Amino acid sequence: MYAIINISGKQYKASEGAKVRVAKQIGDTGTTLTFDEVLMLNDGENTEFGNPTVKGAKVSAVVLDHGRNRKILVYKKKRRKGYQRKNGHRQWYTDIEIKKVEGSVSIKSSAVSKKAASVVEKLSEEEE
Repeated sequence: MYAIINISGKQYKASEGAKVRVAKQIGDTGTTLTFDEVLMLNDGENTEFGNPTVKGAKVSAVVLDHGRNRKILVYKKKRRKGYQRKNGHRQWYTDIEIKKVEGSVSIKSSAVSKKAASVVEKLSEEEE
């Protein structure tokens, strides 16, 4: 079972036991975090997409470590004007381990499949 979750505006694939590096989160090492913004849930056979999120689904994770990425250089220059700016940046991150993916994937009702079938019939009739 895995889920696609939204953490700080970015989407991550979360499966039990996976270690993920995300943008800095609040909490000390060993703290349990719960993410409720589950965008998609897959149990191996069935998939449920949220609108915008899957209701009742959540992901639990444990904070492993905090740190900073390697430095990147930001360099601005305008030719022939004597303008140069050099700046460095190190982004904070948090390493988390996914402990549990909770939620159930409901099988879509037959009404949805009937509607899809009628659309396919209409398209095939129009082509003829």
